[in-house]
Amino acid sequence: MRKRSWIRKQGWMGYAFILPNMLGILLFFILPALFSFGLMFTDYQFSNPNVSFTGLDNFRRLFHDEQFYGAIRHTAIFLLSVPVSLVLAFATALVLNRSVYLKGLLRGMFFLPYVSSGVAVAFVWMLLFQPTNGPINEILRGIGVASPPGWFADPDTAMYAIDVVQIWFMLGYNMIIYLAALQEISPEQLEAARIDGARTRTITWRIVWPLVSPTTFLLLVTGLIMTMKSFALIQAITQGGPGSSTTILSLYVYKTAFSYYEMGYASTISWFLFAVIMAVTVVQWIGQKRWVHY
Repeated sequence: MRKRSWIRKQGWMGYAFILPNMLGILLFFILPALFSFGLMFTDYQFSNPNVSFTGLDNFRRLFHDEQFYGAIRHTAIFLLSVPVSLVLAFATALVLNRSVYLKGLLRGMFFLPYVSSGVAVAFVWMLLFQPTNGPINEILRGIGVASPPGWFADPDTAMYAIDVVQIWFMLGYNMIIYLAALQEISPEQLEAARIDGARTRTITWRIVWPLVSPTTFLLLVTGLIMTMKSFALIQAITQGGPGSSTTILSLYVYKTAFSYYEMGYASTISWFLFAVIMAVTVVQWIGQKRWVHY
């Protein structure tokens, strides 16, 4: 009886430890999400105290909104940064996993952007991509490019310039995770392949790549989710401009809610974004059975 009483007491103590965290999740995640779900069916605005039920009007407006379709296109372009960053990170990890001079310092340098302030990173790249006197365009002019791109100032190139910054920003984090996965591979497996006459390229794609596929799956899922929810980087660099050429879905939610004060419509867009993230995650979860090797 004493032992059973002690176990029960320990159980209640465990619940007491997790209670603050559970309360935080309830107050700051679940209740606001439920409140937002209810706002989808209203015309609630900050400037208008009168709230009325509008049914599915926000959804009808959503699918006739040209800015919304533009935000979807820009989000799709932004998501291209994820696979590019993974490929570059894998290649970098392969190099730094070998006997490279000052590889410890190089690993730290690659990882440094990820732990730097996002706003500071944004301002550095704004200076680098400055159209008239920026270092990148000065280099391009020096090698003979008469009319270098306008980068963030040009609606045709702004989203791709944002992609470059995002790739650079995520490269170090992805590289560190790949390095951890590569160091878990048994050297005996690789040595056996070399003894059998396999070339470096064959070893990389037939042995190493399948063995790190669970890591790739993790980075792909988390990378796509983080990129779709990304806000601070674009807000700091372009505020969604020029025009609306870099307004992705998450930024469109922010503008609709806190610039136009249309909370009902913003809630509709945010739940659509949630549905897209969920659908992308489910598709990847189903598809990983074909290419992820545990």
